[in-house]
Amino acid sequence: MSTFGTLFRVTTYGESHCASVGCIVDGCPPGMPLANSDLQPQLTRRRPGQSNLTTPRNEADECALQSGVEAGVTLGTPIGLLVRNKDQRPHDYTETDHYPRPSHADWTYLLKYGIKASSGGGRSSARETIGRVAAGAIAERYLKLAYGVEIVGFVSSVGKIHMPQSAEDEDVDDENYLNLLRGITREKVDENLIRCPHEETAKLMEQRVLEAKEANDSIGGTVTCVIRKSPIGLGEPVFDKLEALLAHAMLSIPATKGFEIGSGFKGTEVAGSKHNDAFIKKENGELGTKTNRSGGIQGGISNGEDIYFKVAFKSPATISQEQSTAKYDGESGVLSTRGRHDPCVVPRAVPIVEAMAALVIMDAVLIQNSRRAAAASLPPLATPLPPSMSLPTKQQYQKAVDELVKE
Repeated sequence: MSTFGTLFRVTTYGESHCASVGCIVDGCPPGMPLANSDLQPQLTRRRPGQSNLTTPRNEADECALQSGVEAGVTLGTPIGLLVRNKDQRPHDYTETDHYPRPSHADWTYLLKYGIKASSGGGRSSARETIGRVAAGAIAERYLKLAYGVEIVGFVSSVGKIHMPQSAEDEDVDDENYLNLLRGITREKVDENLIRCPHEETAKLMEQRVLEAKEANDSIGGTVTCVIRKSPIGLGEPVFDKLEALLAHAMLSIPATKGFEIGSGFKGTEVAGSKHNDAFIKKENGELGTKTNRSGGIQGGISNGEDIYFKVAFKSPATISQEQSTAKYDGESGVLSTRGRHDPCVVPRAVPIVEAMAALVIMDAVLIQNSRRAAAASLPPLATPLPPSMSLPTKQQYQKAVDELVKE
């Protein structure tokens, strides 16, 4: 489906080489200041043609608010967003009239719908993610204004080149890495073209991408994302746990092949005695965890710690090399691709990951707030609940929220 979310609903539209792409956002609270300039920075970070590490397709990706905003303030009605395609070259894709491109969606779309877009990847193209990024910028603006939420993504690996994460093989919670997550900013991430905050690793990553580009080939990588100051209590057990919603969101992004949260797969290699997150009383007087191997989520519910996860992106399927494959009729042949493509998608994937994270948290916040509002309308209980059932109290929860807003 082309719609994501329950209360904060986003519907994207458009193909890679049609007249425009964009989205409809339904469920945005009224009274929030919003202008095109609030959305453009993330779209600019996502756009093609921004460096020699990305596709040379040159699109400004300038967004235009079409509805739902008046006098610079949201009305609470559906917000329409449009971005026009300008640098279109559908003639670059005539070979797909004869060949389904290897590892692309040409064949599966044709099998499913009985018809497909004639140029580019159609709806399977990363061009579709423009609507996601614009909608994510709206969600992120609300989360920042209402709760002080911070969402930052960065490239953590390209091919076999990884930025430092653990000091030892069994160290799943290296303090230097967690300190990086606590303080990383988008400004720091954008200091280099590859968007890796570790300078030495970034240079090696850039060199690896250029090697792939010069060989008319491609390479994959991973993007790590941290969500700071998220409200507690987000997530809907048992089937809509917060990590499940994040995984759903991330794996819906084109070219994704894996998702892990907190200690991830490495957490399977150490004993529970080393992996468990013990509870402590923090400096602000609230209960928290000493470590954060859970990645800020326990039992599918956010616990107030930083939420962090990693998303794997495959090497782009479209490469400018001759490939032996088969035509639609099964006859063997050689495919030569002429389109403009990213040798590695991860630098441009960073704002897309951030956007999808914002959409998940925004939707979860609205759902949790509706639950708390409904519970607050009930008369007080005649018999107080035991401590183990009543913590945190409504007052404690509200205090935590108020502190986040003040910050």
